[in-house]
Amino acid sequence: MAPKFGTSGLRGLVAELTDPLCASYAEAFLGMTETDGSVLIGRDLRASSPRIAAAVAAGAARLGLRAVDCGVLPTPALALAAEARGTAAVMVTGSHIPDDRNGLKFYTARGEITKADETAIAEAQAALGTPAVDPAPLEPDNGAAASYAGRFTGFFAADALAGLRIGVYEHSSAARDILADVLRALGAETVALGRADRFVPVDTEAVDTGTRAMLANWASEHRLDSIVSTDGDADRPMVTDASGKVVPGDILGPLTARYLRADTVVTPVTSNSLVDMMGGFAVTRTKIGSPFVIAGMEALRPAMVVGYEANGGFLTGFTALRDGKSLPPLLTRDSLLPILAPLALARQTGKGLADLVAALPPRRTAADRLTEVPTELSAGLVARLEADERLRDRLCPGLGALAGLDLTDGCRMRFTGGAVVHLRPSGNAPELRVYVEAGDDAAAGAILADVLARVRTEVAVG
Repeated sequence: MAPKFGTSGLRGLVAELTDPLCASYAEAFLGMTETDGSVLIGRDLRASSPRIAAAVAAGAARLGLRAVDCGVLPTPALALAAEARGTAAVMVTGSHIPDDRNGLKFYTARGEITKADETAIAEAQAALGTPAVDPAPLEPDNGAAASYAGRFTGFFAADALAGLRIGVYEHSSAARDILADVLRALGAETVALGRADRFVPVDTEAVDTGTRAMLANWASEHRLDSIVSTDGDADRPMVTDASGKVVPGDILGPLTARYLRADTVVTPVTSNSLVDMMGGFAVTRTKIGSPFVIAGMEALRPAMVVGYEANGGFLTGFTALRDGKSLPPLLTRDSLLPILAPLALARQTGKGLADLVAALPPRRTAADRLTEVPTELSAGLVARLEADERLRDRLCPGLGALAGLDLTDGCRMRFTGGAVVHLRPSGNAPELRVYVEAGDDAAAGAILADVLARVRTEVAVG
């Protein structure tokens, strides 16, 4: 599959992300973007990322721009640095997808690019073609990561996490060192877990059973209050309670919004409906992908608006104030804030994370995916669900009659029994995503397992 824009950036197989192609995409983006004469370049820990970063620098050099190497760091740290410097940035990352794939995320001084920008970049790249790549120098700049850490140590109280013993699942996260440093700066004791020498594709929205078992074992073995981690480029969080049970991103989101005292929430149609039941928030739903969430937030400013996705990536659209300290807006997905805020809220209230979650309205979600499913096959199956009642009955038996159908992004089916089942093709990889919502975790998990098995059979037959 040729590299293309998905829900978050350009993605493709490493073999197809050639140096000329990456250089021309960088040149196309930078040719239409205001800069200060430089471009900031960051990367994740994939084996292919240094090569692709060098190709991006070559594309910048063709426009006479200086390429500044910010090294391995979280995507939101790079976006924050670009905003502070008033220039453009390119992050080399494939996020959570496997190591044989990679990608580019583009940032202006105002934040993430829009869907309209993606179209313009693709058209400009097509006009440029893929000319030969000449090596270009990269100027080192190590200040971006420290500034990002300072964003949180300057907002949360120095004892916000005091007394908590927190495991940091390091794997190959671009935030593995920053995250531990910030946790300790806020008073927590940290335990390093699972550091990897090779890239590990951690999907925070669809944590596999093996990883869940590993987290539960670690939580018990090390007597932890929580285990925290991120995906590869650290714009999506992963958080567990004291038992090692993963707290879904669309629960971390409302808890973080509550901590920041936001009054307006923008989130995709896939996110847990408990946020609508909590009270205190005006809620707007969007298609899946941070560009859609950002557009929704921009339309609602100057409200005290925040956004989040079901994967936990959190966006802040106003200056939050607590105890005389402020947290400025950051209109790109962030992982550290939705890790720190729920933990700080738990400590502040004298409860564990499990207690905070239990006090929320009884709606719980589960999500997983079928991999290596061609996009056209996924799209065809999802399109048929709208009109084919027999197909819906085959995939979702025993859930009651269809009570509502939402086609905002994929096919989201609400049944009279109270369950919700949502299928959509991934925008980043040849995968079919399945989301389920029910009254409790056990019901959501059981429905998800059954629907996945039925969808797998349907795809194989189809």
